[in-house]
Formats: sequence, structure tokens, C-alpha cells
Amino acid sequence: MIVSVVIPAYNEEKMIGKVVDGLKGKVSRITVVDDGSRDLTAEKARQAGAEVIRHCLNRGQGAALQTGIIYALNGGADFIVTFDADGQFLAEEIDLIVEPLLLGQVDVTLGSRFLDNKSDIPWEKLFILKIATWITNLYTGLKLTDIHNGFRGMSRRAAKLIQIRQDGMAHASEILEQIRKYNLKYLEVPVTIRYTDYSRLKGQKVSNSFRIIKDLLLSRFGR
Repeated sequence: MIVSVVIPAYNEEKMIGKVVDGLKGKVSRITVVDDGSRDLTAEKARQAGAEVIRHCLNRGQGAALQTGIIYALNGGADFIVTFDADGQFLAEEIDLIVEPLLLGQVDVTLGSRFLDNKSDIPWEKLFILKIATWITNLYTGLKLTDIHNGFRGMSRRAAKLIQIRQDGMAHASEILEQIRKYNLKYLEVPVTIRYTDYSRLKGQKVSNSFRIIKDLLLSRFGR
């Protein structure tokens, strides 16, 4: 079984090497999609041993994920794990994401920072996440605790069905909408999110959350 990790990255030269190193030996292939970085992200990722794909322009995390997923499928991946480049996720928790897929229990696994008390979530982040989760659950009909978590896994079948069209951060909710559309079996898995000074600096701002909601509404009602 080939388990491929896809890491979208934009200006992550400080962390990408460490992230790739941590994943070695835990998965079959590691692919970093450099989304038009202006620093040494691509070089650092290659030096650490990852396969690297580059976007000439910064298109957004959704677009980078779609590029990486297509690449992984073309490379024969049986399962695909999406993983952030800023060091927030724990590589040792990959097994929690992959095991239900390997056992054939579900088509998609979704990491959640709210299923245990291991993540020390800043209050402003907690506020944004709770609002976004409520809105997304309302229009998708799913019952999830964490909808903007980039730590997720997909079977080959699910990865081929799900098509990410939202280039930006709204892709996370778009994926959930397609899980319902295709009646894919899913499971939330408890994962740990580390909030460091670096990740907080790189993270979503309150103002960006309103742009995400706008993108979702336009994608849903503008068809």
C-alpha cells in the first residue's frame, strides 16, 4: 500500500525541512507543493528528501492541495494524507489518520483538535473555528467538531471523486460538501495542534475568516 503525504507550502523555508524530516519512515512518499514561494521553500524541501512541485504563482492552499493530490494519484497512491507545512501537526499521529483507511472502515478521515484536550487553542482562534464549524455544518448537513483542519486522509477512491475548485482557504469546507455529495464514509480522529509563535504568525487572521465565508457562499449560490 502506497501512502502519500501532500504538503502545501508558501514561504515556509524555516520549517519545511523539519516537517519533511519528521515524516520520513512513516509514509511511502512525501510531496511538497511550493505555491509560488518567494524564499527557499522548494530548495529546503528537496534537501530534506521530499518530491517538490512548484506553482509559478501563489494560487492558494486549495490549489496547491489539488495539484498535490493529482500528482499523488498519478504516482499510484492508495491513500493520501494532507499535512501542513508550519510544524503544527505531529508526524507520529499519521497512524491515527491512516489506520481507519487501511482497515477499510471509511473513505475519509478528518483530524479534529476538539476531540481531546491536547491542543491549547488561543481564544481568538477558537472563536473563529466555532463560527466556521457551525456555518459549515448547517449547509453541509454534516456533524463535525473541526472543519478547518488540514490534517486529513483519503482513500484513492475519495481522492479521485473530490475536486478542489476553491483556490483559497474555503477549500476545507468545499471538501466536506463533496463528502456529503458523494456519500463518502468519514470519521473524525483526535489530533494535536501545536500553537507556536511561528504558527500563530502564519495562521489565519480574523479578517480572513470573513473572506472564507464569502468564498463559500459565492461557490454555493453562484453556480
